[in-house]
Amino acid sequence: MNKLIDTGLDDFKLRFAEITDVPLILGFIRELAEYEKMLPEVVATEEVLRESLFERKIAEVILGEYQNNPVGFALFFHNFSTFMGKPGIYLEDLYVKPDKRGKGIGNIFLAFLAKLAIDRKCGRLEWWCIDWNEPSIKFYKKMGAVPMEDWTVYRVADEALYKLAGTRPDLEGKG
Repeated sequence: MNKLIDTGLDDFKLRFAEITDVPLILGFIRELAEYEKMLPEVVATEEVLRESLFERKIAEVILGEYQNNPVGFALFFHNFSTFMGKPGIYLEDLYVKPDKRGKGIGNIFLAFLAKLAIDRKCGRLEWWCIDWNEPSIKFYKKMGAVPMEDWTVYRVADEALYKLAGTRPDLEGKG
């Protein structure tokens, strides 16, 4: 088991996830998706997460434990700013169980990621927030985060991704 990171909050510790945590991570992803009314969109499996997080090391996960019980997670990865010439940390998901909100746990996660960004010589920490999530938006603004109002996120996925690539899903990975 890896080292627990003291957070200054009684009975709350952070730690980097290990491969044995994959079922827990998937459970948190599903809880977050249910909260965001997007559960049908979750197609991740334990196998896919194990490969992506621990074999290919595409992203990292920090788990939060309150009184030795898992209560939240943050999944993040590095991106790169060409204008800054530096990497950044992109926070894909931050989730704290509803009964543990209001204790400063979300702030601790974000402060840890900010320090990690500084330690890794990153130029910024960024994330998206769903437009209707007013409690989170207020929380983020209170800590100094600003929305990127002049930018629009574009996505190519599913069939459009294969069409753009000039291939078909049934040919994926074939020579």
